Amino acid sequence: MKRYPAYQKTELPWLKEVPVTWQLIRNKQFLTERKEFVGKDASKYPLLSLTKQGVILRDVSSGKGKFPKEFDSYKVVEPSNAIFCLFDMDETPRTIGISKYRGMITGAYDVFELSNINSRFFYYYYASLDDKKDLKPLYTGLRKTIGVETFLHAKMPVPSKEEQQQIVLYLDTKTAQIDCAIRGYERLVALLEERKTAVINEAVTKGVRRGIVTKESGVNWLDKIPQHWEMRYAKQLFALRRDKAREDDEQLTSSQKYGIISQQEFMEREGRRVTVVLKGEDILKHVEAGDFVISMRSFQGGLEYSHVSGKISSAYVMLIPNHDLVYDRYFRWLFKSESYIRALQGTSDLIRDGQALRYANFAKVYLPCIPLNEQKEIADYIDT
Repeated sequence: MKRYPAYQKTELPWLKEVPVTWQLIRNKQFLTERKEFVGKDASKYPLLSLTKQGVILRDVSSGKGKFPKEFDSYKVVEPSNAIFCLFDMDETPRTIGISKYRGMITGAYDVFELSNINSRFFYYYYASLDDKKDLKPLYTGLRKTIGVETFLHAKMPVPSKEEQQQIVLYLDTKTAQIDCAIRGYERLVALLEERKTAVINEAVTKGVRRGIVTKESGVNWLDKIPQHWEMRYAKQLFALRRDKAREDDEQLTSSQKYGIISQQEFMEREGRRVTVVLKGEDILKHVEAGDFVISMRSFQGGLEYSHVSGKISSAYVMLIPNHDLVYDRYFRWLFKSESYIRALQGTSDLIRDGQALRYANFAKVYLPCIPLNEQKEIADYIDT
């Protein structure tokens, strides 16, 4: 975009300069706070939610998500109203939205009527600040709150109405083009992920050597396997670790994304805090680096691999690989494969979200016993 001929400095901490033809106007010139509550008429209003995708309708009857017993304290929202979450602002993914709907939203949010400004221009401005969390200078308290009066008193740069419309048209066009490109990339990524999953599943269950003689596996979760492969009891390849946590053990976290890593590293990678165990440490279990772990999500995402030693929830099951028969990298892929996860799910009719799998479930699934050098070949093939 071309630069304007001349600029003026602003007193705004998050914006150094604006075109000289723009004005700096307080939000109270555009915003009128609404404090209408639904009261006993809550059933007449659809429930709204403020998200990164905008203000959306929520289906209370779906049973998904947490809802209060009563909605009396929820606020009425009209189409074109602005909705702000002015607390926990760093932790809230999106703190600004313009509603397309008539409905109700939590009374903790602030609802405003907009006037004398293009609502899309207003949204784009505050969404851009929200993306970078630039309103920090206005925060107060531990919950990083901006008082309503403080927000109404804050200034924003405002061009003429004609220029607002031009900017909105430009941004609407560009964002639509970008969204279209993103959807295309997402479809491509989904196809590649599907292909990757199929390649991994084929490699860990049939090997990567071509033209070899095969035989029936003899187990229900595998079809034909190379003739020189064997199927063994899982307990022949992995022993159960029963060690209690040690005094100097570091707290670990299980993640389908990262495997078993230290809780501190998990928080650094994710940029968020998790619950730290302060009581009942005597019931935690010890994990050694190189152990495989049956976690609360293993029915859904397979087994995890521990990169470090430490302590973890007693609900988890630690497995010690027999390295005479187990090459770790191969089994890391096998235990994440579609075929193995389905086999693990088949060990119980009661598996559901949050239900712990036991060593008994793991032991029911026969595992391929392959020469170590071939396990390495398969792992190398997948890794490359």
